[in-house]
Amino acid sequence: MNILLTGGAGFIGRWVAKRLLDEGHQLWILDDLSNGREANIGEFLQHPGLKQFIRGTILDEALLTSLFETNNFDICYHLGASINVQDSIDDPRTTFNNDTVGTFYVLEQCRKHNTRVVFMSTCMVYDRCTDEEGITENHPTKPASPYAGAKIAAENMVLSYYYAYGLPTTVIRPFNTYGPYQKTGGEGGVVAIFIKNQLEGKDLNIYGEGTQTRDLLYVEDCARFVVAAGFSEAVNGEIVNAGLGCDITINDLALMIAGDKKRIKHVEHIHPQSEIQKLLCNSVKAKRLLNWEPQMSLEEGVARTTEWIRNGGLD
Repeated sequence: MNILLTGGAGFIGRWVAKRLLDEGHQLWILDDLSNGREANIGEFLQHPGLKQFIRGTILDEALLTSLFETNNFDICYHLGASINVQDSIDDPRTTFNNDTVGTFYVLEQCRKHNTRVVFMSTCMVYDRCTDEEGITENHPTKPASPYAGAKIAAENMVLSYYYAYGLPTTVIRPFNTYGPYQKTGGEGGVVAIFIKNQLEGKDLNIYGEGTQTRDLLYVEDCARFVVAAGFSEAVNGEIVNAGLGCDITINDLALMIAGDKKRIKHVEHIHPQSEIQKLLCNSVKAKRLLNWEPQMSLEEGVARTTEWIRNGGLD
């Protein structure tokens, strides 16, 4: 297949790129490096399957037009986005433009060229989980941040192109993903930040009381899910979740990584209104339609991520 991957130099994008190249596809990566890093895909730059890495933005309609007219894309995996919840509250315009308007520009090209779309959304669109069955795709949404609002708006556009034009589109909602190549600084995920601080002998800072829970999905499991969604007619016009299927409090996660309660500190939440108290994924639909299940336990995933960061990682 000829495949366009937006956001392919990002954390999850890097692993999706690896899987697509390993499977023998022809790949084009588009990324403006506002959140991704060329170092993430450095090992692929000489790969015969990587036809081109384009540093550019999905907001550049002329660039998108040229890319789609020049290359006959079968699938577009659209991962390019502003992803930081706190930043979206401070600067909603950037998040809306990148996540909603940019998605519209991508959709228009996919419609003109009949290119299948897999749109990466997020579990942050959901309201809190209220039972131990977990969050299904029918669970209520609650845009508690402009990031979630922009993603919900984009999801609706993606699905509208399926219903209005018959374009094969799929919305995927992975839960909190972690693993090697995730940033260990301010824009990174909680697992990577905690591990980095633990290795450097620093305190692990938790926003609020730390009783909020997260369903943590290892990045290679996530990449398998993302790629599978592009090769299944069963998920046309569908929203599909992926997660580990068990949640952990941030307090317990910190203790798992630090091994010492004295290393854990609680700090005032920057934007408490954006917090979701309980996130627990129900992936039954992914199992049924894609035959996908997570393979990596949290303990093993944290161990692998720790080893990667210990060996240098990427700052």
